[in-house]
Order: sequence, then structure tokens, then C-alpha cells
Amino acid sequence: MRHQPPPINRGRARGMRRDPTRAEDMLWEALRDRRLEGAKFRRQVPLERYILDFVCFEHRLIVEVDGWQHADSPSDGIRDAFFRSQGFRVLRFWNEEVEENINAVCLRILAELRDSGL
Repeated sequence: MRHQPPPINRGRARGMRRDPTRAEDMLWEALRDRRLEGAKFRRQVPLERYILDFVCFEHRLIVEVDGWQHADSPSDGIRDAFFRSQGFRVLRFWNEEVEENINAVCLRILAELRDSGL
């Protein structure tokens, strides 16, 4: 059976896709349409009780792009631990990292994909 996220998360995810941050928009341009060595990424995906910024289900890789509100966030650690327990790997980048050096961010994601057997 397919996972059905809570309706409120589906609506929130839809809104987040319509109004991405600058960093999310930049990274989506690099990831969309299998542009990063054929890996299929989806954006703003509701899964369980969370909304993932980017996820590649084939390689069980979650990519999060965070702003200042995530600094020292204990809930992010709990969330990451939950997804790791489900077999996902989680990469986190700051908005500034994406905006100032998108190439390095993409290389890090690519390295993680290759480690999973892309």
C-alpha cells in the first residue's frame, strides 16, 4: 500500500513548491529532469509527518537546504535519525552554500549518489 501523507502536509508541500527559496530554486534547476547523472529527484515531498526538500528514492538520498531557523535545531537531528533508521542518507546544506557554490553542492550530492551505486 502506498503511503498517504496527512492532507495538511500535502497542501503545505504544494505551497512550498510554488514558493521556493532562492537556494531551493537554484538546486532544483541542477537536480530536475535527471540532470545530475540520471538520478530522479523529487522536491517538497511529504513523507511520514515531514516534508522533504529533495529526495531520490532510488538511491534513498534526502537533500535538505536550510536557512538560519535550522541552526542548532534539535528537531532536525530527530528527523534525520528517523530517516536514517528507515535506510535513507541525509545531506544538509545551508542556503548560503547553495547560493555561493552550487557546483560544490552538486559534487557532494553526486559523490553520495555514486557511493550508493549510481
